[in-house]
Amino acid sequence: METFLLYNRWLHIAAGFVGFFVAPVALYVRKGGAAHRRWGQVFFWAMLVAGITALLAASLKGLTFLLLTGIFSLYLAFFGYRSLYLKHLGQGQRPGLFDWLLVCAGLLVFLSTLVFGVKSGAVPSLVFGAIGVMTTGRQLWSYVQAKPQAPGQWLLNHISGFVGSYIAAVSAFSATSLHFIPWPWNFLWPTLLIVPPMVWVQRRYKARFAKGQRPADVVEVRIQPEAA
Repeated sequence: METFLLYNRWLHIAAGFVGFFVAPVALYVRKGGAAHRRWGQVFFWAMLVAGITALLAASLKGLTFLLLTGIFSLYLAFFGYRSLYLKHLGQGQRPGLFDWLLVCAGLLVFLSTLVFGVKSGAVPSLVFGAIGVMTTGRQLWSYVQAKPQAPGQWLLNHISGFVGSYIAAVSAFSATSLHFIPWPWNFLWPTLLIVPPMVWVQRRYKARFAKGQRPADVVEVRIQPEAA
């Protein structure tokens, strides 16, 4: 078991290291271009490996914080990834079975996390639970309504999902490794630093969509084949 945990730890560190440096590259290059898609895919798979290894370690060693960040990062990575396949949601397109299972499981987990945070006063549980409930709640509502999304909503979801996954990963690294930063700031600083520019970018896109521009006018758009 100790050998397994050691290899799992090194795999987790390696995947997290890749994701940590690849995400800024994907954000820097032309959005929707070949380089953006390539580095975005590398980031997604890195977060997938980092999240799964975090869940394994947390489950075997009873590490609540690692468990929460693993679930949160995994969910948001899938949320951002699946948004690329749901560009025409409500316009004759319906979520696949995987999408329904993911959002329902996520809502249940994040509601439990939020309740635990309220009862225990645990800051990570409160933050992850609240953000998770809002994200899954909006997503589930968009599935149930079965009407067209707001213009470019899939792009905003893609940004929120991948950037949110990155924030969760950096927060976990900071909280467990950067001990010179006092708690809870070692956990909160990635959110405080990264969320404002993300919101600013999303508002710029929303303003352009409100003026009648399409997502294809602001980023390079490629219609992904539908996946269940």
